[in-house]
Amino acid sequence: MNVLKVAICGGGRTGHLNAILFKQLPNVQVSMLTGNLEIIERHARQTPMRALLPDGSTLEARLDRVTTDARTAVEDADIVIITVPAHARPQTLQAIAPHLSASKPVYIGAIPGFCGFDWLAEAALPDRPNLVIWGMKDVPHTAFELAPGRSIKMGGGKSKLYVATHARESQASRRQLQEMLTRLYGPCVTMLENYLEITLTPGNPIMHSSVIYGLIGPYGQWHRKIFPQPMCWWTECPELGAYFLERMDQESQELCTVISQRLGIDLSSVKSLKQEIVDAYGEQIRDQSSMLAILRTNQAYNDILAPMVPAADNRAGYVIERESRAFNEDVAYGLVLLVEMARRFDLKVPYIEEVLHWSVGYMQGLRDSALDYFPSHWPRPATAAA
Repeated sequence: MNVLKVAICGGGRTGHLNAILFKQLPNVQVSMLTGNLEIIERHARQTPMRALLPDGSTLEARLDRVTTDARTAVEDADIVIITVPAHARPQTLQAIAPHLSASKPVYIGAIPGFCGFDWLAEAALPDRPNLVIWGMKDVPHTAFELAPGRSIKMGGGKSKLYVATHARESQASRRQLQEMLTRLYGPCVTMLENYLEITLTPGNPIMHSSVIYGLIGPYGQWHRKIFPQPMCWWTECPELGAYFLERMDQESQELCTVISQRLGIDLSSVKSLKQEIVDAYGEQIRDQSSMLAILRTNQAYNDILAPMVPAADNRAGYVIERESRAFNEDVAYGLVLLVEMARRFDLKVPYIEEVLHWSVGYMQGLRDSALDYFPSHWPRPATAAA
């Protein structure tokens, strides 16, 4: 079996867990590109990284390379997996682009692949036909309690992993990608026909933003208040958060229907968020009767804390962190994209817009967003826009 060279760009929860799992496989080399010096120092001291599994067992691994240098990380890679937040992807792609091999196919993808990664990669990697752009619909496992360079706790895993490629990729490239990912993740990998099946799949952008809005938005129990202690995203989800989530999910489904009808694309794989969660976690959910019950009783979501920081001015307690991925990624690169796509089809999405506008105010404005790379001509083909 040939050696498969994997480069992971990102030293967060998903990056750590994937790297450790990959190193359990034969003939797989793993490099990690990260700016976290603690991870690099621990690797230099030959400290193994550990994954703590749900059954209480532990996996250990030492990666082949851990570095801040983009060239060292990706120059010989067969497959590149970008796990950094959406707002950090443009800089990551810019850093690695000059060092990707030009003499062989290189499969460059994002996990998760939402926020229009195919459009971003196309814009960031022009005139590189050997680069195959792909994305995975969701993370293979939940991961939390990261101790950088030391350990990561693995939560529930997905029963199926859905992957799509950029529309430009050939069937041969798609087959080769599926073989690579099956080698890394097992036979649960399924290829989708259109990347919009990932972009339009409901997930973190509406999940995180609706829960935060339900907690501290103008009608939330904790509006302008301080939390006495950290809270879990899902097991403590408020009813108002689940209410907005259901309605934002409905609007997202309406957008999917309009795009499918107008563009003649089969998007039947894009299910409601409620169904997505049930399909992904199955028996790990004790009560599937409602969205609120699903969020609160999904064992895979246990112990996952909301993004909080200590309150300012020496006040006791915690507040929702403005600089978290729930805003810089899920709002700026998720909700913004959904609202703009709806606008181009003259579709009203009032619940998503309400949460978006409040969120942008809470995060004190957008610094950048998915609109920086979302094709101005979409949904028309680029040639028609010329």
